[in-house]
Amino acid sequence: MAKILQIETATSVCSVAISINGETKFIKEEIGQNLHASKLTLFIDEVMKTAGLSYADLDAIAISKGPGSYTGLRIGVSTAKGLCYALNKPLIAIETLKMMAAGFITQSPEYRGLVCPMIDARRMEVYTSVFDIKLNIVEETSAKIIDENSFETYISNQIITFIGDGSSKCSATLTASNAKFVNHNFNSAANMSQLAYNQFKSKSFEDVAYFEPFYLKDFVLTQPKKKV
Repeated sequence: MAKILQIETATSVCSVAISINGETKFIKEEIGQNLHASKLTLFIDEVMKTAGLSYADLDAIAISKGPGSYTGLRIGVSTAKGLCYALNKPLIAIETLKMMAAGFITQSPEYRGLVCPMIDARRMEVYTSVFDIKLNIVEETSAKIIDENSFETYISNQIITFIGDGSSKCSATLTASNAKFVNHNFNSAANMSQLAYNQFKSKSFEDVAYFEPFYLKDFVLTQPKKKV
C-alpha cells in the first residue's frame, strides 16, 4: 500500500492529509492568516497519530508546489523536504491549481464544462489556469489581471466555472451567463490524493536537494509604512 503524507500551504489554508492508495483517510486543516509556521508541524503530528502510523511507515511526502503565497509555499516545501531528508522518502510535487481543479471535478461528477481555479494575488490579479474535466490543460498557468474580456474565448461558447479564493472578487467583472462561480475551499490536501498516487506509481519524484516551489512571480519586499 502507498501511504502518502500530503501538505497544502499555498494559500491561507493550512492542510495536511494522509492517503492510502489514492484515497484520503485522515485530514487536518484550518483557514486563517499566518497559520503555517505555527500549525503545520502540529497538524502533521496529529494526523500521523490519528492514523496510527510512524513516520517510517510513509512511502512518500507530497507537497502542493504553487503558485500561491510566497511565505506559505516556502514553509510547506521546507517542511516536506526536511521530512524527505530525515526519512529518506521520495518527494512528490503537485501543481496547486491542478489540485484545486481535481477537487472540484471529484465533487461535481456530472459537470461537463471547463474549470478555472484562481488564487488571489493582489487587486484584480489572480494566479490561474484552465482545465477540462479530464484535467487536461486548456490554458497554461499565468498571473492574470482580470477584466470584462478575460476568458472570452471560452465563455462565449461553453460553461466555465471559476473556483478558489481569487474567484469571488472576479464575479462582478465576469458577468456572462456561461461564467459560473463556486464559493468553496478546494485548497485542501485531500484533493491531492489521486494525483499524488498516480505520480507515486509512475515514480515521478522530485530531486529533494534542488526542488523549489513554483512561485510564478518573484517575491517583492516592501518597506513598512512609517507611523506619523
